[in-house]
Amino acid sequence: MSRIGKNEVIVPEGVNFSVDGRILSVKGKLGELTEEITDSVTVEFKDNKVSVKPVNKDKESFSQWGLVRTLINNMVIGVESGFSKTLEVNGVGYRAAAEGDILQLQLGYSHDIKVAIPKEISVKCSKPTEIVISGANKQKVGQFAAEIRSLRKPEPYKGKGVRYSDEYVRQKEGKKK
Repeated sequence: MSRIGKNEVIVPEGVNFSVDGRILSVKGKLGELTEEITDSVTVEFKDNKVSVKPVNKDKESFSQWGLVRTLINNMVIGVESGFSKTLEVNGVGYRAAAEGDILQLQLGYSHDIKVAIPKEISVKCSKPTEIVISGANKQKVGQFAAEIRSLRKPEPYKGKGVRYSDEYVRQKEGKKK
């Protein structure tokens, strides 16, 4: 039994939820999200509550049960309040700037790195060393943050690079003479 799948998702006021066969759509103040689900679970919506139930009692249905419930919950939270990730840029001469739909990064390479910002994501650089990525889709926000971090991962000796704001980089001791 999935402990996550058993719980119902409560849809708040101002959020529209609809089920059309295997396609779920959630609409709120921050946009609209759609998701196609597997046919091994069924989704029911009534009285502003969404419940997910497995079709069969096999391993695949049980494994998809909690996943689909969590995806629905993330969609509802995303269109209501959104998701955000904060990245810190550490290093001498390392900086970031968001200009329109392009994020420009100086990360110690011989050239500037320009990354196209997806349409459903907003990026703000309040300081040259801080990047705030926000949007309604949790997966796309996390994926874009991971792509930015992978351009210059934090190194363990001085901590230079791009890291999440809540990430701890363990410092190694340098070479001894």
